[in-house]
Amino acid sequence: MPQQNQIEVGKICGVFGIQGWVKVFSYTDPIDNILSYSPWLLKNNADNKIIKVIRGKFQGKGIIAQLEDISDRDLAEALIGFDIFIDASQLPKAGAGEYYWSDLIGLVVETLDGVSLGRIDSLMETGANDVIIVQGEKERAIPFLQGSTIKTIDLAAGKMVVDWDPEF
Repeated sequence: MPQQNQIEVGKICGVFGIQGWVKVFSYTDPIDNILSYSPWLLKNNADNKIIKVIRGKFQGKGIIAQLEDISDRDLAEALIGFDIFIDASQLPKAGAGEYYWSDLIGLVVETLDGVSLGRIDSLMETGANDVIIVQGEKERAIPFLQGSTIKTIDLAAGKMVVDWDPEF
């Protein structure tokens, strides 16, 4: 999996039972979407493993998964703390006007007048709407409201144009 195509989707945070099942903290929405992707690339510092998901399910409020060749609790415990990545090609294609957050991170952000505000560093959910965090000469939090604040997104050009006062 080329690193630029890797998307972090979760983390192994514990074990479940004695047959090698792992507890998974999922970053996907809904959280059980993580089980739709296989194989996973597990990363922990310099240690990388590609592993297939055999099956998974909700357990309480979380997700558990059975992984190929992980058949007992000791093998599962060795995976605690590994981050879970997938290849971007495993994601369904975004619809028109829809974007994966991973596609937006790194875009250059400019105002309608061509003033550069910086690059998108991250996004966050606020309940009412998502917010892009732009790092430039200062950090800005800009509401992700397409058609209002967000005027154009050109992934090929690596640029987003926003209706935003550069002094704010």
